[in-house]
Amino acid sequence: MAAQLDDLDRKILVELQADAEQSLDEIARKVGSSKTPVWNRIRRMKEQGVITRQTAILDAESLGLEACFFVLIRTSEHEADWQRKFLKTLRERPEVLEAHRLAGDIDYILKVRVKNARAYDTFYQALISEVKIYNVTALLSMEEIKATTVLPV
Repeated sequence: MAAQLDDLDRKILVELQADAEQSLDEIARKVGSSKTPVWNRIRRMKEQGVITRQTAILDAESLGLEACFFVLIRTSEHEADWQRKFLKTLRERPEVLEAHRLAGDIDYILKVRVKNARAYDTFYQALISEVKIYNVTALLSMEEIKATTVLPV
């Protein structure tokens, strides 16, 4: 169920998504409120699960992770044990930034960040050694056109 948010809550969320390191005074000034109500609203939105965590966003290329692959996975296995093992394997792989179960012909899509094609192959070999997969297609992203963590609030 969606949280009940008013305009002030949304303005606060916009500010936090832009820069969560801002002081409460800065946020309050920008949203037209005072510090205590802003702090109370942020606390409430954390308690409601609207704000799940605050984190640093790192530049992958600065860290030498220049290759981004989208990995399409089809499986002939749909048993609960296989799925548990597969999900455990994905969660243990730091290269997997995102994993989604899909409707349609493809069962899963992964977003994988690695140094290069050789590093992707190492990831791929480890993945298929852990779980049985019917078909894997890897698509190399040539250019990141848009990437954001900002949700439209």
